[in-house]
Amino acid sequence: MTKAEQARIVAWRLKILNWAKDEPRQVARTCRYFGISRTAFYRWKRRYEEHGAAGLADRSRAPQTSPNATKPAVVEKIVYLRQNYHFGAGRIAAYLQRYHQISIAVSTVHRILERHGMGRLPANQKHKAHSKRWKRYEKARPGHRIQMDVKFLERIPGSRKRLYQFTAIDDCTRIRILKIYDACNQKTAIQFLNDVRDRLPFRIHVLQTDNGAEFQSQFHWHAESLDIQHVYIRPRTPRLNGKVERSHRIDDEEFYQLIDQGGISTDIHLFNKKLREWEDYYNYDRPHGALNGQTPYERLVEKTRAEVSPGS
Repeated sequence: MTKAEQARIVAWRLKILNWAKDEPRQVARTCRYFGISRTAFYRWKRRYEEHGAAGLADRSRAPQTSPNATKPAVVEKIVYLRQNYHFGAGRIAAYLQRYHQISIAVSTVHRILERHGMGRLPANQKHKAHSKRWKRYEKARPGHRIQMDVKFLERIPGSRKRLYQFTAIDDCTRIRILKIYDACNQKTAIQFLNDVRDRLPFRIHVLQTDNGAEFQSQFHWHAESLDIQHVYIRPRTPRLNGKVERSHRIDDEEFYQLIDQGGISTDIHLFNKKLREWEDYYNYDRPHGALNGQTPYERLVEKTRAEVSPGS
């Protein structure tokens, strides 16, 4: 409310008090004439006698105590997750429930973020409109389709060596296998496929990749020799490998931008050790928005139980 509006309110209420000032019996008529209650009239009169004209100004209607308000410690956690990890309201609510046993509504988290001026995500994480929408899909069984891709990493300062992150993600459970190599060719792709096949707790039926040079004939026939059907997505359609592409963005936001750059060198074994820790956290501890807050391992357990249950 502006100062001019507040001044008009004070003048109007003072006029009402002066109207009924001469004769006490005129209070009822005054209230009827101005359309106010006697309770309001006597409240304004009491405030005027105690504080003068300043007492007729509007006061805050906010309660002096809010026993149901979100605790400051919880608000601090919400702000921390937003500032450091850029989590949305849903992800923050899931983290608080899983790791702090704090049950809080997503709408409450959103209001707290708005109150602290954090309602908008950074520009690089904002939703981008598409000229043509596509339908999302998800395979029903673990191992039915594995998406594989390569993430080109930034060069380490002071080194000319280039590193490459090979990624495989299960379409159903979102379980991922990650490994870094210092070369990106069919030889390293074959080594990675063997590693993925050994480490996944289920059989791979279909392997899906883009048309990169590292996934050509040698890699293709090696996959087929392992009784894995290898399929390529259409050229210039990275959205068909959307789950692995999205997981690479998560790597940027939650691993690479937070990793201690001073602790990473050209030692590829050290780099893979840290990456393995991140992989374990992603698979076993990190709630996944597309899985309704479950971790990939929890989704695997759920799918496995469904397959072996008598009614399945």
